[in-house]
Amino acid sequence: MSFASVLEYWSADRVRERISLSSERDVERALSKEELTETDVCALLSEAARPWLEAMAQLAHRRTRRFFGRTIGLYAPLYISNICGADCVYCGYAVRSGSKLKRLTLTEAEIRRECEALAARGFQHVLLLTGEAPRAVPVSYIEKAVSLAREYFASVSIEVYALDEDEYRRLVYAGLDGVTLYMETYDRETYARVHLKGRKRDYAYRLDAIERAGKAGVRRLSIGALLGLYDWRIDGFWAMLHARYLQKACWQSAISMSFPRLIHTPPRFRVVNPLSDRDLVQLMLAARLFLPEVGFNLSTRERASLRDRLIPLGVTMMSAGSSTRPGGYSTHGEETLEQFEIEDTRSPAEVAEAIRKAGYDPVWKDFDAAFVDDQVGWVGSCVEGSTDDENHS
Repeated sequence: MSFASVLEYWSADRVRERISLSSERDVERALSKEELTETDVCALLSEAARPWLEAMAQLAHRRTRRFFGRTIGLYAPLYISNICGADCVYCGYAVRSGSKLKRLTLTEAEIRRECEALAARGFQHVLLLTGEAPRAVPVSYIEKAVSLAREYFASVSIEVYALDEDEYRRLVYAGLDGVTLYMETYDRETYARVHLKGRKRDYAYRLDAIERAGKAGVRRLSIGALLGLYDWRIDGFWAMLHARYLQKACWQSAISMSFPRLIHTPPRFRVVNPLSDRDLVQLMLAARLFLPEVGFNLSTRERASLRDRLIPLGVTMMSAGSSTRPGGYSTHGEETLEQFEIEDTRSPAEVAEAIRKAGYDPVWKDFDAAFVDDQVGWVGSCVEGSTDDENHS
């Protein structure tokens, strides 16, 4: 069974009805359980759960401590190209965004300078990013970038366009251990409206890409919905189902979720489904209670004060000192096109200190390849069969 089958069963109408019919009694019942069903999650996403947010927060805090302790991992995004052939109407990189700022792809020497700058700040986990440009930024280029980054960092992940299984496997052999891939929105109609050009328009190909990465042996799989494109409750619910599906289908990979919220967008796009801070908190709490073993990533899209308050509610990884343009760490001259404006502009040291003040330990390196017998041993981490009938309760 593919995840598309799960989405087909849990249609928007079904999810919306379950959420709207939830009562405070349903919320109370969900909070008394150790393991939640999909119906329980609908209750926790409902308006009926609003008075219970403090109780949800306390429970989420305890469960996060149980599975992840008091550590928060730190990572940095490293943009190696801002060239893009897709036309995602919400994105500053879109080919028809109208921006006149410089687009470029970093050379090997420039990638090294970026890596050196980040390593000097203490990072041991880096996320390499590109636009949707397989011709301008082919897999061979990404492979070389991964290999270079592994000279400086213990963990290298990518957030690039969707790839074939063999392409992901090729990157694993080069030293890759993580893939981040947002579906953006799981709603097909909305997906078609906001993705107007390029291979990214292929909904099915993108939906299955993260599972292909798992089959290729990628050790870390991170997903999420771009909150604001569609109803946040429904897209958030679908993202949770996707995470649980991957936990079973790719059982040797560590699964994590992100909660990126549309805040700064190009002039041609208006966020029609905005969510408040309170909405974001409710979504994260519901996700933590449903998925106690899934890591939560929190980026610098959110302002510093909010990020600090979210730390005890389930966060396990945070970016720090981020730049969303190529060359943003080692050059300070000509401005290149950035994907979006960041909200938390603190230095990595300042973010680490905020984590300590919250009672947690900032971790710069949480994985060492020496503990893995052989990278090849990770290949084939996904298995047939993912969800059973019980998941459709």
